[in-house]
Amino acid sequence: MSDRIFGVVGLLLAVGFAISALAIEESFLSDAVGPKAFPLIIAAILGLSSAIIALRPDAEPEWPALGRLVEVGAAVVVLILYAELLPVAGFVIATAFAATYLAWRLGSGPIECILVGIGTSLGIYVIFHLVLGLSLAKGPLGF
Repeated sequence: MSDRIFGVVGLLLAVGFAISALAIEESFLSDAVGPKAFPLIIAAILGLSSAIIALRPDAEPEWPALGRLVEVGAAVVVLILYAELLPVAGFVIATAFAATYLAWRLGSGPIECILVGIGTSLGIYVIFHLVLGLSLAKGPLGF
């Protein structure tokens, strides 16, 4: 029963996401694909996945222990804080902190998770901003 509820909630989220994506106003300077394409693809994948979960649930689903659910909740909180702090701290700083925390929760050691966080942040910055020319949130340091 829980899988069906999860699937239906996912379907509702996908519909809401698609409606939000369709409400995006396009600029006359947008490219051929436009800003709606990526969110609509994500909505479609979420909708299909949720439909499969709702229509073909596990007979005996196993829920994680309470400690694991708390860890998942903490990761969600970190991602929400990441989205909120992105315009304030900038892409590089916010991404470094979020990636460091997530690497730590995935089992990296203290030095490893810091290196992964910084490497992930700088790597994405180089690819998306310097190579592809996409604009990312600038922080107090100007990048």
